[in-house]
Amino acid sequence: MTPENLEDAFVAFDHVQKSYDGEVLVVKDLNLQIAKGEFVTMLGPSGSGKSTCLMMLAGFEVATHGDILLNGQPINNIPPHKRGIGMVFQNYALFPHMTVGENLSFPLEVRKMGKSDREAKVRRALDMVQMGDFINRRPAQLSGGQQQRIALARALVFEAELVLMDEPLGALDKQLREHMQYEIKHIHEQLGITVVYVTHDQSEALTMSDRVAVFDDGVIKQLAKPADLYELPENAFVAQFIGENNKLEGVVRAREGENVIVDLDGGMTARALAVNCGAVGERTMLSIRPERVSLTDDGPNSTDALVKELIYLGDHIRCRMSVSGHDDFIVKVPNASGHKHLIVGENTKVSWQTEDCRALDA
Repeated sequence: MTPENLEDAFVAFDHVQKSYDGEVLVVKDLNLQIAKGEFVTMLGPSGSGKSTCLMMLAGFEVATHGDILLNGQPINNIPPHKRGIGMVFQNYALFPHMTVGENLSFPLEVRKMGKSDREAKVRRALDMVQMGDFINRRPAQLSGGQQQRIALARALVFEAELVLMDEPLGALDKQLREHMQYEIKHIHEQLGITVVYVTHDQSEALTMSDRVAVFDDGVIKQLAKPADLYELPENAFVAQFIGENNKLEGVVRAREGENVIVDLDGGMTARALAVNCGAVGERTMLSIRPERVSLTDDGPNSTDALVKELIYLGDHIRCRMSVSGHDDFIVKVPNASGHKHLIVGENTKVSWQTEDCRALDA
């Protein structure tokens, strides 16, 4: 479910701006609605404004302009500890002098909860992250992955309806990080909580989220389901930032219904979907995913290619080619029987379908 307006949203940013110096806006007129139970990730490069948005939602930063609403109520003036929001950070922020059980019990004591209720809730939260056996250990006796599980359990212990996560898996090694992505996704599905997640790791965002907001320079460039961000980027920034992408630049020669014909800088003429490009005579950028290019000379977009580099990656071969004057054109060739054997320095043909090629802003 995607909220249609502010009234339907569980979390809403309404024309929110943030400036630290009164001059430069790090968040520019943000409008974002998040449904109850949704997992939304704010994704973007460093300095794009995503963490600032999370900190404003948590109450650690104050919006310069606009309203932040939770369940329809403005929370701009409510202090962080009264918002009832769970938080998970990259650095875990566990108290080193307390046991795991005491770390989890602390937010409940602050809320004046009785001892038996506290103990039951701590046990339940630890079971959720499969750490029940570690209740009497201190943080220093745990691995990084175990500490992150405890930090997650602490955010869940008082049954917050909204949990915010700021790069929570950044300090973990690749294999553990991938495992924790699935853990967090499954916990989200089990509990039905609302999660707002911040990361600069695109695969993490695509793996876990219901929707992803791609930030750049304080603005959401596109807000969409993971598959749509990858398959249907609306602009050049998203096409380049999400996944691997081939870009070919040129000038619009003609329009034909939903398609455009583009004279590429390298001499080739290509047909593409007119997604976000200007009028005839204006510059555009074509976006083609490497796995959508085939080693054939049939189809509407066929051209010569020179094989520059081959990298063996197990399930596929990553081929870097020179195509239409562009030396970094990537083709992913499945490592399957019957596929053409490529040799560095050899000429070949490549082609792609019009619907797989998107004409975007230059």
